[in-house]
Parts: sequence; structure tokens; C-alpha cells
Amino acid sequence: MSKPIVAIVGRPNVGKSTLFNALAGRRISIVQETPGVTRDRIYVDVEWLDKRFTMIDTGGIEPESGDIILSQMREQAQIAIDTADVILFLTDVRQGLVDADSKVADMLRRSKKPVILAVNKVDNQKFDMDVYEFYNLGMGDPLPISASGKLGLGELLDRIVESFPEDAGEEEDHEIPHIAIIGKPNVGKSSIINKILGQERVIVSDIAGTTRDAVDTRVNWNGQDYVFIDTAGLRRKNKVKEELERYSVIRAVTAVERADVVLVMIDANEGVTEQDAKIAGIAHEKGKGVIILVNKWDLVEKDDKTIYRYTDKVRGVLSFMPYAKLLFVSAKTGQRIPRMFETIDAVIQNHALRVQTGVLNEILTEAMALHQPPSDKGKRLKIFYMTQVSVKPPTFVFFVNSKKLMHFSYTRYLENRIRDAFGFEGTPLRFIVRERKEMKG
Repeated sequence: MSKPIVAIVGRPNVGKSTLFNALAGRRISIVQETPGVTRDRIYVDVEWLDKRFTMIDTGGIEPESGDIILSQMREQAQIAIDTADVILFLTDVRQGLVDADSKVADMLRRSKKPVILAVNKVDNQKFDMDVYEFYNLGMGDPLPISASGKLGLGELLDRIVESFPEDAGEEEDHEIPHIAIIGKPNVGKSSIINKILGQERVIVSDIAGTTRDAVDTRVNWNGQDYVFIDTAGLRRKNKVKEELERYSVIRAVTAVERADVVLVMIDANEGVTEQDAKIAGIAHEKGKGVIILVNKWDLVEKDDKTIYRYTDKVRGVLSFMPYAKLLFVSAKTGQRIPRMFETIDAVIQNHALRVQTGVLNEILTEAMALHQPPSDKGKRLKIFYMTQVSVKPPTFVFFVNSKKLMHFSYTRYLENRIRDAFGFEGTPLRFIVRERKEMKG
């Protein structure tokens, strides 16, 4: 299976975000800051004892009346149940055990998912006895922690990773390519799958609910099998905009984690938005192959410049992923669906493309001759050689005399040269810079 997903659930003000930030900052967070992805992080990749997992903060409940809090708590718990492998149920020793905690505990218990009960704000011995009250929830031993004081977090992380299935964190080696469709609600994610399934040459078989309770759809197109992961999934009754956005992001995280290629769908009538950038940024940060689909293209009034204007707008908002392929499609009419499959196949190949070290270094030598490496205070950057260390996404290591001299702009220049030479369309590239002593001789 792919990286396990851990969701934090709890009432307002019990310290969910504090805990989330403490765990994210405490271990190596392998999420890179991406321009265009807004600052309100709701997921982060965490590593503990050689196990990697994605942690989701389901937060966002605002205290209004008790009834609203309880209904939102239930909704939040349902999201965690649907998407997470392990649920971290956070309570507050100072507020004590309240009715909402008990009701959510009932739901979580019935889910049959592993639940870890943590009691927060135990940063003083006088609260130790109060922790016993939480045994009444019937969720096993409550774990006393202090998110703000960073107390008990090691034991909490131990307990989280012990709860993972045995094969957790091992990369899924899909024999059949997995394609996730992500985007805001109502952009046409389900419609495009239905359109594909409606074509006579498609053979369909449903795969029973996967670990995340989503029904994946198996499709055969021109003799090739694909599994489509549709994130439309849950339709939320709660129409509060921010909540809806948060849920669409959470569902996208879980789908992207399992995919080889991600289709980011944008509504042509609405145009590209910051929320689209946030959702697309997930695929970028997870290093997946990406195709941007502008759907409902049949409904747009066009002149000879429309497609260029639209392309510029999309590229502007999603400027952090210039490598992504862009297609204008219609789920309703089936426009460019065959082209979409051709593009998926090409992106899968590029995402797993490996370049020999000798060939890479020829490109590097040529690039350095055309555009000299930068220097600072009389010291010039030397790149001794480069090599590709992994695929999905293709990842390269530069060996240099000084990491400080390897400016972002020069890395980008070299990335462009590598792309010119080998294509790599549709896939992000990762670069690691390592310092080594100059070789004598």
C-alpha cells in the first residue's frame, strides 16, 4: 500500500493545529513550500522510525452553538473514517470529558479503524489524575501529551506507527496505472469517468471498496488497463465554502497519494482559481505526473485567440508547475478524450524515465559551457558530475564544491537544459545538491 494517512479529529480548541504543527516541525517534513499553494497547511508528510505517513488536520470547526459543533464534529469524524488508516482522537484535559467527545467516540469505535486517544494540555502533574476520566470513552489507554510543550509526542508517534498495517509505507508498485482525478466540487470529475465508461470500446469492472472506501473504476482503453480514482466521493451537506474547500483538499491528498498520474480538472466557465492552485499543488508536492484538464470547453464562446488567452491564465496561476501538460476537454461531448489517454501514457513513461549518467554529464558539460556557473566573492561553483538516483519522479543529484553557490536560478537553468534534451513532459523533476571535496590530480 502507499503511505498511510493519519487524521487528527477533535473539538474546537483542544489543540489540533498545535499538535499538527509540533509533529510537522519536529520530524523532517518532506513537503516543500510551493508558490501558489496557500499557507494554511492541512496536510504534511511526517517521518518517524523510518516510517513515512501523511498527517491531515481535519480542523476548521468554529464554536457556535453546541448542536452545530456536534454535527460538524460528526462530519469531521466521517471524513477521517473514510480517508484515514489511523485516526488520532484529540481531547482536552482542562475542558474534561464532554458529551461531544462521547458521541464522536461512538462513531470512531464503530468504524473498525485503529483509533489513538490522546489527552492534550497535560503539561503539569496536577492534571495527571484527570486523564483517568477519559477511560470512560472505552477507547483503550488515553495517552497524556502536551502539544505546546512537546511532551509525550515520541510515545504518540510510536503508537501511531505501531497501528499501521504491516505493508504500510512500502511503495505501491502498480501493474496497472492508477489515475486520480482531482479538482473542486462540480468541475466534472465523475462526468468524465462516466463518459469514458459510456464508450463501447471500454470494458468495465468495479474494484470493491479499497482501504479508503472509495470505489475505484477499472477501465480498458484500446487494450490498456487503467484504474481511475474519483475524488468526487462524498457529497457534503455542509455548504460552508471553506469547509467544502478543506474537504476537497483532504480527499485530493488521499487520492494523489495512491496515483501514478493526476488529472487536475478546472471548470472552463469559472476559470482557474487559487483553490485550483492549492489542489494542483498537492500533486506537485507529492512528485506525481500531472495533466491539467480544462473541462466544459464546449460551453465557452471562442474566437481565434481564446485558447491562447486561457493557456496564459492557467500557466500564470499554476506557474509552479510549467511541466504539466494542458488539455482542453469536454466530459459531456467526449472532446479530446482519446488525446487524454495518449497524454496519460506519455506522462507515465516520462515519470519513470531513467537517463544514463554518461549522457546526463554530456548535457551538463554543454550547459556549463554555454552558461558559466555562478561565482561569489571570487569563488566559482564547480559541478563535478551529476547522476539520476530514482524515478517517479525522476530525481538527480549534483556533486558540487559548494552548496551555497548552487543558486536556485542556475538549478532551474540546468533543469530546462535536461528537459530540452529528454522531454520529461508532465512530470516534476527533483534535484539534490551534495557537496564533496575537490578531487586532487
